[in-house]
Amino acid sequence: MTTSRKSKLKYAGFLIALGIVYGDIGTSPLYTMNAIIAGNIHTDNLKNLVIGAVSLVFWTLMLITTVKYVLIALQADNHGEGGIFSLYSKVRNSKMKWLILPAMIGGSALLADGALTPAVTVTSAVEGLEGQHFGSISFPSGIDFVVPVVLIILLAVFAFQRQGTTKIGKMFGPLMLLWFTFIGFFGLLQVFHYPEILKAISPVYAIQTLFSPDNELGIFILGNIFLATTGAEALYSDMGHVGKKNIYLSWPFVYTALMLNYMGQGAWAIMNNARGTNLNLFFDILPNQWRLVGVILSTVAAVIASQALITGAFTLVSEAISLKIMPRLRITYPNEFRGQMYISFVNWTLFVAGVVVVLFFQTSANMESAYGLAITITMLMTTILLFEFIRSKVGLFLAALFATVFGSIETLFLIASLGKFIHGGYFTLLLMLMILSVMVFWYYGNKRREALSFNNDYLSLKKYRKQLMQLSQDSSVFMMATNLVYIVNVHDDYQIKKSVIYSLLGARPKRAKVYWFVTIKESIDPYEKSYSVDLMGSQNMVRVVLNLGFKVDPQVEYFVYQIAKNLVKQGALEPQKIRYGLDKNRSIGDFKYVLTNNYYTDLKTVSTISSWDRLLIGGRIWLQSHSVHLRYFYRLRLSDTIEEIVPLFIEHKKAPKLRQLFIKNEVPLPPKLAKPEQREERERREERSHRDEQDKRKGHGHHDEKHD
Repeated sequence: MTTSRKSKLKYAGFLIALGIVYGDIGTSPLYTMNAIIAGNIHTDNLKNLVIGAVSLVFWTLMLITTVKYVLIALQADNHGEGGIFSLYSKVRNSKMKWLILPAMIGGSALLADGALTPAVTVTSAVEGLEGQHFGSISFPSGIDFVVPVVLIILLAVFAFQRQGTTKIGKMFGPLMLLWFTFIGFFGLLQVFHYPEILKAISPVYAIQTLFSPDNELGIFILGNIFLATTGAEALYSDMGHVGKKNIYLSWPFVYTALMLNYMGQGAWAIMNNARGTNLNLFFDILPNQWRLVGVILSTVAAVIASQALITGAFTLVSEAISLKIMPRLRITYPNEFRGQMYISFVNWTLFVAGVVVVLFFQTSANMESAYGLAITITMLMTTILLFEFIRSKVGLFLAALFATVFGSIETLFLIASLGKFIHGGYFTLLLMLMILSVMVFWYYGNKRREALSFNNDYLSLKKYRKQLMQLSQDSSVFMMATNLVYIVNVHDDYQIKKSVIYSLLGARPKRAKVYWFVTIKESIDPYEKSYSVDLMGSQNMVRVVLNLGFKVDPQVEYFVYQIAKNLVKQGALEPQKIRYGLDKNRSIGDFKYVLTNNYYTDLKTVSTISSWDRLLIGGRIWLQSHSVHLRYFYRLRLSDTIEEIVPLFIEHKKAPKLRQLFIKNEVPLPPKLAKPEQREERERREERSHRDEQDKRKGHGHHDEKHD
């Protein structure tokens, strides 16, 4: 590959990374400094406060974003994928089952806090137009102007998602390059006017500010400082969309532009003694003739920030579905580029949440008070999982050092952010608990169901192998399909749900030439597509284990047909010649899929489970009834399918004995059905009749002798 070709690819990757990854963290200058100064409106020494606050921002971005996420977390990629669920998938093992808890807590917190991202960024940008005059054009002030405009922009953003992130990244990349150049340049102009702001690079000012009387908030100032790094977790989640090399390439440029703008805002605030709760420092540092350009670019950047959140949410939810942490949702793939997906339910749920946030909080200042609380929880949970990753790679000492340093920093941020609870943080925490409860019911409800039913409701498939082989050859039974496929979990010891055996060999046995038992397992590799086959010593039974990554479209129909063709080609299965059809030369017959749906009308009637298990399992059943049907989830829309509803639990209760009163029938009952006393009377009558018959015969004999 030529040097020019390589440079073009690097530049293209750089632009796509800017367009997808940095929207959230790139728009933090719109509101972070406003929130910091608004929390210290009565300070006597604004200069020390601002320099210290900018220093805190600098070192927060350095430690949390640069060191933890860019330098460490990106090393914990799962075959190129990032995010808390991808990290959990990488570090989980049979001895560390508890790691699912920080994964679920962190994932639900990230999704909940992310619901505010589109609302707060777009609102902050649109507020830059309030009361502005550009020639003959004047913009009004107040929520009556801002709220409708924000809602229209949000609708456009979410409606555009089904186009795919590659198209969006290519379009937004150059715009984000312009955005970061713009904010860095005008920030640098203010630094030239007040170069003393460069003192903020020293960590001494950051530490002093935390304990300085000039800081009215004390340690709680970190709750506002944290706004500068809220997009760091999204940066990690979106790694699979752009590649970590492109993040390494683009982050230094983004970090420099951000800090120049923060320093420029700080310099302007000191020079103009900026105080109050209605500040808009980002727009204040712009010359008047550039104000409209700033508003347009900030609005575009806010839209891109929303995009970063949405694509990250798609990745998180798809990972959670694959890990069986969340209910099945319909996932579509806009194009064939690596990592592209669209989840309609997630997209429009986030839209509704954003609309609620805008209508409820109405101003960016109110939203800032609620923003960032839940994301500190996500960062703590990520630290726990990264501890396990580092421990497995380089040992316990360095892992403990990492967890101690970053765990302490993030705990401080969490404590500081708790002050936001009464100012709107309760909204995100409530949303987080709702998402977490869905995960708990789906995951643990299934675990408890399997644990309670395994001993009683599972049978060995091998035990019924001979019957199935005989049934396959029994021409007296109607042939249901050439290939009968069950998508069911078959354990390593061939244990399978009793309901499947009953479906096959129950009142109406299902005859097929080949019985398929397909088990789908999530792979650690997000893009893996592999399988293993066990013929169980026959040519009539095939046990398949499909290993699919969470980024793979589960086209089970296509995969099973492909496996069947390979087995016939390898001689493991007999060719399935057909007599009629469009292609009479094909070697594979028809397929019929059997889907069993666990169902129980009233769990209260099951006496063998506890109230807690009943709650978990009942919640799982309810969620399952409202999730995407297996036929659509496994892409079986064009296949011949049968859905069977089976009981979730089978209780073997002793039936009460009935007492018979009488039987009324004009026809005498057969001897076996008569009552005991009736049978005795019948036997006596028959015996008397028999004796009388013998006596008559004897009498006739004597008469004949005399006659002779």
